[in-house]
Amino acid sequence: MSVRKVRYYLYLQDVLLLSVTAFGGPQAFLAMVLDLMVKKRGYIKEEELWELNALCQILPGPTSTQTISAIGYRIGGPNLAYLSLFVWILPATILMIAAAFLIDFLQENTPGALNFAKFIQPMAIGFIIYAAQKTIFKMVKTSEATVLMMLSAFVSFFYNSPYVFPLLLVVGGVSTSLKFREQPKEDGDKKLLINWSNFFLWGGVLVVAAVLGAITKNQSVLLFENFYRNGSLIFGGGQVLVPYLYTEFVEFKKFLSSQEFLTGYGISQGIPGPTFSISSYVGALSMREYGIPGLLTGGFIAAAGIFLPGTFLIFFVIRFWDQLKKYRPVRAALEGINAVSCGMLIAAAYLLFEPLDANLFNILAIFGTYLLLQFTKLSSPLIIIIGIVAGIGYNWFF
Repeated sequence: MSVRKVRYYLYLQDVLLLSVTAFGGPQAFLAMVLDLMVKKRGYIKEEELWELNALCQILPGPTSTQTISAIGYRIGGPNLAYLSLFVWILPATILMIAAAFLIDFLQENTPGALNFAKFIQPMAIGFIIYAAQKTIFKMVKTSEATVLMMLSAFVSFFYNSPYVFPLLLVVGGVSTSLKFREQPKEDGDKKLLINWSNFFLWGGVLVVAAVLGAITKNQSVLLFENFYRNGSLIFGGGQVLVPYLYTEFVEFKKFLSSQEFLTGYGISQGIPGPTFSISSYVGALSMREYGIPGLLTGGFIAAAGIFLPGTFLIFFVIRFWDQLKKYRPVRAALEGINAVSCGMLIAAAYLLFEPLDANLFNILAIFGTYLLLQFTKLSSPLIIIIGIVAGIGYNWFF
């Protein structure tokens, strides 16, 4: 076996290790990648890691998954990148499909069994509030961005159709791109040399899935198109995905109840790997009427749909990113896109709280979760376990 192949296998083993140990969200993930893949293995330099992560953050899709795929692309090209994508998402996908099986089984056979998640549901809102705060302080730094954020929150709350979200992102990006003269100029060759193959692949899959879904009305095809479209529009990470999925699959299509959705989101905060894995849970329950094959099919279709577009786009952009980032309108547009995403997070927190009873227990669970995340070093999985134990204890005594 050649040295190159040994390096590829070693890289995939490291990706697998990350997929089962990367608890704690994007920040913890980056710290682990820096330690394992930069300092220990030397796959790429530290400057390259920050550059790749910054690139992934401004593209739609799951940032951690795109970062892993981009590193694999730098090491071994497209084949290694796709393999690393598969290895990275598989454990979390399986866990969330298993969670969907469990929830469906309990719903069918033990009425009221979801009471064990009594505190998990409001705790999920605490996680969203914490994520919103972190994201807002990081991304919203000007008065214009603040206004866009509030307008986005207002529109997302009152017009929470899945078709409104992409329009908001476009409006936000265009509005701040007009301020491009405030961006510092960068020297260098401005001529872009673009290989369009992966862009056409991304767009082609989107169009074909939409056309096939409209013609056949097949549930599997429609589900793939739904998640592929969402994966093509999400800026800002897994927490921004939540309002999209909740609006489309709970309020719009009613495939899941609010209780089921919040329980799944809470569970997703307690497992390692990509936060976009919540999609597998939603996809599985969306096809539960077809039994076990439907649960499995829905879970894996959702995973493919949500993760593929971001991967196609990172492969497209990474080849000419060094030239693209010199364009000031591109950099200026990010301010508006990020501000709109933050507004969606604010609306998501309220929309998810609305179906819950506004009682003392739920309010304490929300703020208790936020305070634990903000002021302690307790990990997300441990906080989720505390919530499950509290729910079981509550049912036992009351």
